[in-house]
Amino acid sequence: METAPRPGRDVPLKKDKLQAKRKKTRRYWEEETAHTAAGASPGPPGKKKRNGEHRLQKPKNTPISKKSRISKKPQVPKKPPKRKKPEPQRSLSGAQDPFPGPAPVPVEVARKFCRIDKSKKLTRLKSKTRSKLEVAEAEEEETSVKAARSQLLLAEEPGFLEGEDGEDTAKIRQADIVEAVDIASAAKHFDLNLRQFGPYRLNYSRTGRHMAFGGRRGHVATLDWVTKKLMCEINVMEAVQDIRFLHSETLLAVAQNRWLHIYDNQGIELHCIRRCDRVTRLEFLPFHFLLATASETGFLTYLDVSVGKIVAALNARAGRLSVMAQNPYNAVIHLGHGNGTVSLWSPAVKEPLAKILCHRGGVRAVAVDSTGTYMATSGLDHQLKIFDLRGTFQPLSARTLPQGAGHLAFSQRGLLSAGMGDVVNIWAGQGKASPPSLEKSYLTHRLSGHVHGLQFCPFEDVLGVGHSGGITSMLVPGAAEPNFDGLESNPYRSRKQRQEWEVKALLDKVPAELICLDPRALAAVDIITLEQEKKERIERLGYDPEAKAAFQPKPKQKGRSSTASLVKRKRKVMDKEHRDKVKQNIEQQQKQQKQEKAKPKGSRPSALDRFVRVRLQGG
Repeated sequence: METAPRPGRDVPLKKDKLQAKRKKTRRYWEEETAHTAAGASPGPPGKKKRNGEHRLQKPKNTPISKKSRISKKPQVPKKPPKRKKPEPQRSLSGAQDPFPGPAPVPVEVARKFCRIDKSKKLTRLKSKTRSKLEVAEAEEEETSVKAARSQLLLAEEPGFLEGEDGEDTAKIRQADIVEAVDIASAAKHFDLNLRQFGPYRLNYSRTGRHMAFGGRRGHVATLDWVTKKLMCEINVMEAVQDIRFLHSETLLAVAQNRWLHIYDNQGIELHCIRRCDRVTRLEFLPFHFLLATASETGFLTYLDVSVGKIVAALNARAGRLSVMAQNPYNAVIHLGHGNGTVSLWSPAVKEPLAKILCHRGGVRAVAVDSTGTYMATSGLDHQLKIFDLRGTFQPLSARTLPQGAGHLAFSQRGLLSAGMGDVVNIWAGQGKASPPSLEKSYLTHRLSGHVHGLQFCPFEDVLGVGHSGGITSMLVPGAAEPNFDGLESNPYRSRKQRQEWEVKALLDKVPAELICLDPRALAAVDIITLEQEKKERIERLGYDPEAKAAFQPKPKQKGRSSTASLVKRKRKVMDKEHRDKVKQNIEQQQKQQKQEKAKPKGSRPSALDRFVRVRLQGG
């Protein structure tokens, strides 16, 4: 009889044999990983159990012998574990990365974004302060490296204008530039014929997308000058002296003949500020939310537009103020006077921070570049001068013009434009940080009327000119920064982004008291004031509390060195020292009083001595 085969012994494992005979197909990416196990992918090795391996389990009732605390084997110090070298990263195909790690950054590029001067080493610092400074330096270094690495994403480059074979660029007309550039850039050149309400003053918003202009006969309008879409147009039925955008394009300040008025982007009047009367010039400080006004009465007024209060009203004592400019670097206001001087003002000081004698006659125009390094002035003596504002206030270059410049403006990259009658001249320098060269003009353009206002458009190679015939938009290659910060000044932001930016800007608002000539002085330690306060404290207490080292109690056992007990013992010792000092001061004062009361020996008798004797006898 046939017997049934036993399970697991006599039955041949056909499937296992067939699987063993079959060879696993080898992929092309497994050829480079030959050092790993054959057929294994370059992933983490799986856990395999060996056949016949079982963990030995102790029975539950077996007694466990207690080991002695003192080990008989000599203790050998453990070696620190060796760090494994990180394996080179492999791609999905198994190939090695030829450039492992982050991309290197040139030292010169990273140094441009670094804000901490590591050459100055501070001494005598506590360990906690030193550790905080080290963490701040490490964060600053990481930030500068990230900024230098992200600079590769700024693909836009500044424009330029070059003549062929030594051709003078000042002879190139605007029509030639419009024909040479693309259609989008050519559309940025236009003329608005508005002779009926001129002459005009104009202003661009911080993003460079919107333009506002106001005529002497009451015409006020704002528009998106890129798309030529009109936002609002009104007539205030009063002469307009100057016009300025506030922190955003939704608010507009207009200096009318009598008072200062605030309008929105729909032309609706929001405020009439009667304390600012007969205003001639306006300047807005974006980081401080301050609107600076210069009036015919000779007052410089600072209005905080975030709360609607006047921060300071300063009397310049120089007559009518019609020349004003701001320094974008430190928010200092520059005023030009009829005696040829330029005064620098801050709302925290009632007197001018500095006075510079610039011209023999009156000052007609003042402009400061975006870095706050150079100041350009023009006067009635037909002189155009450039001054260095880095502490010396000395003229760097000067040029005599056939007709004095009535208006000046600096671009973001250091180009200087001057309006002389109906002609606009532009001078260029070697770069952003260098002063413009006054020897040779970069561009020249003749208008249909006399110039009454100049301003370069931010982030666009455009110069806006307001004149008696209307508004002209000129193309000036290489005038503006080609790349903008989308978190600070985004020309393409939506309404929601603008609202969020306004909230953030209000939270980051800089107080008006911090405006000074050198903003870096705010981070320095005022040693003179510190020593003065220390001296006053010693005079008030009668002793120097920092002269003797602080008392440090000795540690005690049995719970008598808790934090509360240590504080009590320190306070007890301090109170005792204070009492001793007070007693010593009282004794010294009593001795001085006794010495003052005691009459010196050998002094001549006085006629009033008899009253002293009578008082003593009566007592």
